[in-house]
Amino acid sequence: MSEPIYKRIVLKLSGEALAGDKDFGINPLTIQKICQEIKDVYELGIEIAIVVGGGNIWRGQTGSEMGMERAQADYMGMIATIMNGLALQDSLENAGVPTRVQTSIEMKEVAEQYIRRRAIRHLEKGRVVIFAGGTGNPYFSTDTTAALRAAEIKADVIMMAKNNVDGVYSADPMKDDAAVKYDKLTYLDIINQSLGVMDTTASTLSMDNDIPLLVFKLNEKGNIKRAVLGEAIGTTVKGKTNE
Repeated sequence: MSEPIYKRIVLKLSGEALAGDKDFGINPLTIQKICQEIKDVYELGIEIAIVVGGGNIWRGQTGSEMGMERAQADYMGMIATIMNGLALQDSLENAGVPTRVQTSIEMKEVAEQYIRRRAIRHLEKGRVVIFAGGTGNPYFSTDTTAALRAAEIKADVIMMAKNNVDGVYSADPMKDDAAVKYDKLTYLDIINQSLGVMDTTASTLSMDNDIPLLVFKLNEKGNIKRAVLGEAIGTTVKGKTNE
């Protein structure tokens, strides 16, 4: 296919994706590569919103397990996503792609506060919008943020770009050689089989709003563009049926 099958997408990037081959932090060269992939899709005329995680800097759950108060640990994680969002913005704009960062936690000196109508207007004007700060509430993952923002801006699909994994498997393919890759699933499959693609809140929200999910491998050049053009890569997840 040579024409995009989606008009407006939410691209979900994990914080770990920005660390590259490191275990921690932001790798500028890795971000440049990711942003070039995003630029290739942007040049197709696609409206792109990005939700970025913060696991390369801080995970609220890890802090909680170490004895921190959960809400406090989660807020630290939300701030980590804002740092990642600013790094993505800088790299995208250096590549010539107009970008806005919107945060759920007010930080007016560095980013806009999230306003749904303004976000949609930015997309319509050809700007990439990066949603940072999670939902602005503790106890919710950035997967849930992706599902929520996709519903709010009426995105056609959530595209979940994974590191080193080319779809959804019955078990962890890095640990279990017998793991089977799925081409198609439903959100009920994810919930009932505890497949770990998205948390239950995100899966339910996506299912209730009939937003398809595409899970694919990020670190393979051109995959984001292939996904937008409708090539059969990764795993497609839909509502309650595979039809």
